[in-house]
Amino acid sequence: MSSLKPVYKLYEWYISRNLKEENMPKHVAIIMDGNRRYSKIQGNVPVIDGHKRGVSTLEKVLDWCVDLGIEIVTAYAFSTENFNRSDKEVKGLMKLFQENFEGIASNKKIHKNEVRVKAVGNLELLPENVRQAIKLAEDSTASYNKRQVNIAIGYDGRLEIIDATKKIARDVKDGKINPEDIDEDLINKNLYTAGLEDPNLIIRTSGEERLSGFLLWQSSYSELYFCDSLWPELRKVDFLRALRSYQQRERRYGI
Repeated sequence: MSSLKPVYKLYEWYISRNLKEENMPKHVAIIMDGNRRYSKIQGNVPVIDGHKRGVSTLEKVLDWCVDLGIEIVTAYAFSTENFNRSDKEVKGLMKLFQENFEGIASNKKIHKNEVRVKAVGNLELLPENVRQAIKLAEDSTASYNKRQVNIAIGYDGRLEIIDATKKIARDVKDGKINPEDIDEDLINKNLYTAGLEDPNLIIRTSGEERLSGFLLWQSSYSELYFCDSLWPELRKVDFLRALRSYQQRERRYGI
């Protein structure tokens, strides 16, 4: 594999030189799929090792985004359905989330690049120690506005819309708003992603071609790109291909 590295570097250069800075997506969302399959391919190593490798891949992708001028990244880390996995895997993931959110507070690269970190999802579903770690990460980066990384955790697109509807219904019941006041803007303000621009591009790894409940409302006009690489094995050339595909498309709104 090492003998192919110069080839990939050359290919990265070839794709990069044709990417237009002015047509770079502002917001890229990623479904990080394939950590468990990666673990199995490695010879049935512990599943959590695949997830740890996935964290390393996300760190690399964030570096690429900084270099490319992509301002917002939203990564799908843990869905509500993932709570149905084995206790061992769920506990291992929660520990991993806690460690990584806590690490953000002292991460020199995060602070150097002025990256605001935010968790989006039904955070009440998470253990208290994870919620505290999220608060630490969010508080330590709250003053930044150059770049933003959103971690979708305890997230489900349908649940998000249901929760937003409940909030609006309560406000109608309390007389704070009238039913006629309900529009797209009001719904946007009540989503987990309130205040966040919709993604221009959504990338999913591992060869699966579905959104799996990710950003269902926000993805109405997003461009979709499906990549065969498992998330832990994602290469920069794979990411650049996604951006090239995005820039080659004629974006339309409606049918």
